[in-house]
Amino acid sequence: MTLFERFLTLWVGLCILAGIALGQMLPAPFHRLGNLTVAQVNLPIAVLVWLMIIPMLLKIDLAALAQVRAHWRGIAVTLGVNWLVKPFSMALLGAFFIGYLFQPLLPPAQINSYIAGLILLAAAPCTAMVFVWSNLLDGEPHFTLSQVALNDSIMIVAFAPLVGLLLGLSSISVPWNTLLLSVLLYIVVPVIVAQLWRRLLLRGGDAALARTLHRLGPISLAALLLTLVLLFGLQGEQIIAQPLVILLLAVPILIQVYFNAGLAYILDRRFGVAWCVAGPSALIGASNFFELAVATAIALFGFQSGAALATVVGVLIEVPVMLSVVAIVRRSRGWYERGAGT
Repeated sequence: MTLFERFLTLWVGLCILAGIALGQMLPAPFHRLGNLTVAQVNLPIAVLVWLMIIPMLLKIDLAALAQVRAHWRGIAVTLGVNWLVKPFSMALLGAFFIGYLFQPLLPPAQINSYIAGLILLAAAPCTAMVFVWSNLLDGEPHFTLSQVALNDSIMIVAFAPLVGLLLGLSSISVPWNTLLLSVLLYIVVPVIVAQLWRRLLLRGGDAALARTLHRLGPISLAALLLTLVLLFGLQGEQIIAQPLVILLLAVPILIQVYFNAGLAYILDRRFGVAWCVAGPSALIGASNFFELAVATAIALFGFQSGAALATVVGVLIEVPVMLSVVAIVRRSRGWYERGAGT
């Protein structure tokens, strides 16, 4: 890791504080940026996500995707955690913490709405940011791309019935335009752009590709930090207005992230999955597709609802928490690789 990457957690903390402060001092520019949306997808953030993930997608040789079949155990573990464990564990955590333990501290009329928002957050696996986390781990990029594409395909079919089951709704209005546009913006278009760019670079040989990747590394991390400034600038008013509610909502989200990441990581080790696959597997198992969660919460419950706020809390803590998971997985590599069969 470079010196900048080694202190990334510090830069993240400073950007969070800067975002909150700038959002309070200069609310108008942040509101204008926040309003630049199509189907609830924020376009400035989409551009920053492109800057984050296209350098990582440049590393992927689509011809090598056939080799992912060798990592079927990692794929099975991640799918199981994403679709059979995470939504149901979040429903239980939400019911315990929000519906019982923290209930006296929260507005009674919003309790069910908060729990619904937490479920929406856990029901959709992350689409774009996992490329960033996988890259920080030196994870197997072909596995990451294949797993994300597979999750997106399942999400189109399973998201609505799964959320409907957990929320007890006979029918659920999924913002399909948000789902499809997000997949298009965060997966399809970046993959096409990266592969076309990769082919052009390889005309100059592997050295030309390596030089470009080296130059793009700082740009990718800078885009991550700018995304934080923008997100916290947009939500700074919520943080200052309802700090206790946000803190309480963060508790089940934090537990859910570490539980599901740890479960995937341990299962991967038990089944002899290579560490370069187990790391992305754990991160994909833990992270959330917050754009879809926020859009669905707004569509179902309204912009000012507790459900919308709960999904926004997921947005706020996603980057710092996932960086901590990255650090844990990196530092535990020696322990992991001492496992039998890995």
